[in-house]
Amino acid sequence: MNLFDMKGKVAVITGSTRGIGRAIAERMAEHGAKVVISSRKADVCDQVAKEINDKYGKGTAVAIAANISSKENLQNLVDESNRAFGKIDVLVCNAASNPYYGPLAGISDDQFRKILENNIVANNWLISMVVPQMIERKDGSIIIVSSIGGLKGSTILGAYAISKAADMQLARNLACEYGKHNIRVNCIAPGLIKTDFAKALWDNPENLKASTARSPLQRIGIPDEIAGCAVLMGSKAGDFMTGQTVVIDGGATIS
Repeated sequence: MNLFDMKGKVAVITGSTRGIGRAIAERMAEHGAKVVISSRKADVCDQVAKEINDKYGKGTAVAIAANISSKENLQNLVDESNRAFGKIDVLVCNAASNPYYGPLAGISDDQFRKILENNIVANNWLISMVVPQMIERKDGSIIIVSSIGGLKGSTILGAYAISKAADMQLARNLACEYGKHNIRVNCIAPGLIKTDFAKALWDNPENLKASTARSPLQRIGIPDEIAGCAVLMGSKAGDFMTGQTVVIDGGATIS
């Protein structure tokens, strides 16, 4: 058996119409999984699901729009995913918010709350909705897309970095809670990746040069370079990994 084979598995990936989330959905589909494409806009979800179905076969992907800030939306995402595919084996909490760049002294209460609620609380909501069926089957993999921002101090990404550090602790806590049920909970911590979400950090050539100059690989990453780790965590290859944060950053945090 191929350790990375995901045939027979169903994966729900939030924020999967672009960037890292889409790359994860594409690669999981390539490895045989059924995938649920989800983001806020239904038409975009439909388009991405269609493209994946065209590439990997009809019935590989379904589109279910959901806003992670809405508990009702997330419950609907779980219910409709179960209705479409009968179960959820792998949950990838990828969607996140960052409406503010600047010092923490300048962030509004609403902006701070939005970051913490969308990036931490909503993850816990969604995981709690999916876990009961995993407990029943004694099997499941939960993947939270964090960030190296959670490992370093920042003068402009303070609240976001706090939320991403908390995601790592959320994974550790839930790994301890659910390990007895053979449910694995892990984080991926990407470095600077060329996505629309991180555009403010790489769009300016001078900023990009400064951001990558000290990293061993001396370049920005691409979404597909994160996806392989998610396949590892969601497949048999990751069966003995739990509570871990895997850093994929071109070496930026070690140099």
